Amino acid sequence: MKHLFLSAALAVLAVAASGCSLFRKSQKPRESTAISSEVEATFRQRWMDKRLAELKAQGVADAAAQTQATQEFEARYQFDRKLAR
Repeated sequence: MKHLFLSAALAVLAVAASGCSLFRKSQKPRESTAISSEVEATFRQRWMDKRLAELKAQGVADAAAQTQATQEFEARYQFDRKLAR
């Protein structure tokens, strides 16, 4: 009986020490920069459309509304500057 227990314990120890994939942490998938860039661009466009509509409803001229909305977005959100322009 002792030999069976000892053999089982050694087998478990050998598997654990061998680097078996059962005992490894799974690697998290890396975030795709293409997806995050697309999400940022979509968010920016939707936010700008909403803010432009608000400013125009207040009577602000189109060019001034565009400038103000762009400045507000850049001050509020720190996205990649390539997307902000």
